[in-house]
Amino acid sequence: MTYPLIRCFADDAVVRHVGEGFLACTLAKVEWTHEAHLATCLWLVVERPEIVAERDLPALIRRYNESLGGVNDDTQGYHETITQVAVGSVRDHLGETGEVTLVGQVNAMLQSERGRRDWPLRFYSPDRLFSKAARRSWISPDIASIAAWSRHIDGAL
Repeated sequence: MTYPLIRCFADDAVVRHVGEGFLACTLAKVEWTHEAHLATCLWLVVERPEIVAERDLPALIRRYNESLGGVNDDTQGYHETITQVAVGSVRDHLGETGEVTLVGQVNAMLQSERGRRDWPLRFYSPDRLFSKAARRSWISPDIASIAAWSRHIDGAL
């Protein structure tokens, strides 16, 4: 299987630009890539501890989507389960990486298994992950356990 090339970030300033643009709803839609999603989540966890990613990202992502004219419904926009898998993956990554710079942490994650677009499908069947129920709220995986951090998610929501 061939995967799209990972677009790494040049430096800390570019990561912050994406995160700050997301929060301010000024980030251009074209910049809101898979890599930007993960970089923003990691930036929030590392540099914005007053924002609890598990709890606050749902509203922040919905607001950002709507600022671009997007819709958050049963088929598009915000997806709760994928978001929570990403947050847990970022936290796991940060606990294991030896990188110290923001850009180093982000790029290491993007180049890891956790950074792959299909990472959640290691835990979920496509039918379960892309269901309306999974989009609306956190659902447990049906293929492999991710219990180590799903307990943290359950406590934060």
